[in-house]
Amino acid sequence: MDQTLRASMADVALAFRGYNITNLGRTRELLAVPAYADILRGELHRYSLICSEYRSSRVNLLRLVEEHIEPTLADYAEAVALLVAVQMAHLRLLREVHDIDYTKAKLAYGYSLGEMIAVCSSGLFAAEELVRVPLAMAADCADLARDVEMGVVFSRAGAVPENELRRLCVETTREGHGTVGISSVLSPNSYLVIGQGYSVDHLKEKLAAAIPGVHVRINEHRWPPLHTPIVRQRHVPDRAALLIERLRLDAHPPQPPVVSLVTGKQSYEPYNARELLRQWIDHPQRLWDAVCETLSSGAKIVLHVGPEPNLIPATFKRLADNVVQQSNGKAFERYRRRALSGMMRRPWLASLLPARTALLRAPEIKQIILEDWLLENAPKK
Repeated sequence: MDQTLRASMADVALAFRGYNITNLGRTRELLAVPAYADILRGELHRYSLICSEYRSSRVNLLRLVEEHIEPTLADYAEAVALLVAVQMAHLRLLREVHDIDYTKAKLAYGYSLGEMIAVCSSGLFAAEELVRVPLAMAADCADLARDVEMGVVFSRAGAVPENELRRLCVETTREGHGTVGISSVLSPNSYLVIGQGYSVDHLKEKLAAAIPGVHVRINEHRWPPLHTPIVRQRHVPDRAALLIERLRLDAHPPQPPVVSLVTGKQSYEPYNARELLRQWIDHPQRLWDAVCETLSSGAKIVLHVGPEPNLIPATFKRLADNVVQQSNGKAFERYRRRALSGMMRRPWLASLLPARTALLRAPEIKQIILEDWLLENAPKK
C-alpha cells in the first residue's frame, strides 16, 4: 500500500473541487469496492434525502452513479448534492478505511462549491447543514445561467491588470448590455468572467482596445453565475446569509486551517466564517492566491478531493511547466541557481518571481488525485 499520505499528512494541502459539467468521475468504480460501498451508499442516501427537500420529486443520487447519468444544468441541485456526498465520502474513506486523519493536513481550500466542503472538513460547520444553503439557492442560480456566457480572459504576453479588468466590467454593465463580472482569478494572466446577454462580447471589444494582447475565448457551456454580481439580482447573497446565520458553528479554530478564495489567505476563524461564506457567493474566486498560499506554506503534496478534479490540478501543472520552461531546458536546480535567466519568455511570471519566490517550488509539488489513490490502494478481500 502507498504510505505517502499516511506518513506525511502534515505536508498535505487538501484541495476540493467545485461544480463542473461532469461530476461523476470514478465514483461508480469506488462503489464497486466492497470495503468502500457502505460508506459511499450511506453518503449518497443521506444527501439524496436532503436534496429531495428542495426538489419536486424524490432524488436518487445512487441511481445516477450506478447508471452513470451526469446531472445537467436543469438538475443543478442534484449536482450540488452529488459533489458534497462524494467528497464527504472520500474523507470518510480516508479516515475510516485507511486510518488517515485528514484534519492533520497543513491547510485546506476548495474552488467554488469546494470551499464550503473545505470549511466543513475543518469542523466549523456540519456538511449536512451547510449544504442546505446552496440547495436552497440552486433553482435561482440555474435559472440565471440560462442567459449568461462564460469568457476566458487571457494573455500570452503579459499580466492582465485585475483593476483594469474590473473597471471594464463595471463600465460594460453600466452601459446596459447586461451585468458582467470577474468570476475567478486563475493566474495573473488568466481570468474567468461571466456576463448576461452579449455583455461578454462587449467586454471583449473593450479589452482589445484597452489592453493589447489580451484575448477572450467564449466557453460553449452554461454556468450558474456564482461569484459574480449577477446573483444579487435574485438577492442570493442576502438570502443565503440569513440561512447561514441559523447554522450551528463550532467555536474552535478550523483544523486544518482553511484558505478562503474570497481573500486568498488562511482567513477562516469562528468569528468571521459566516461573513466569509456570504462574500463567497458573489465575490471572485482567488484561485491564484490559494496556489501561492499553498506554495508559501511549505506543503509538499496537494491532495485533490472529489470526482475527476481538473481545474486546480491543471493550474498547478501549468505553473510547474512554466517555471521549468524558464530554465531554458536546464535542470531545475541549476535554474534556481541562475535565478531569473530566461524569464522574459513569460513576462507575467518574471514580474512575480522576485516577490513570490515560493512559486519556484511548483515543480516540486506532488499532486495526488484521491479517487485514483483510493482505487489503487483499495483493501483486498
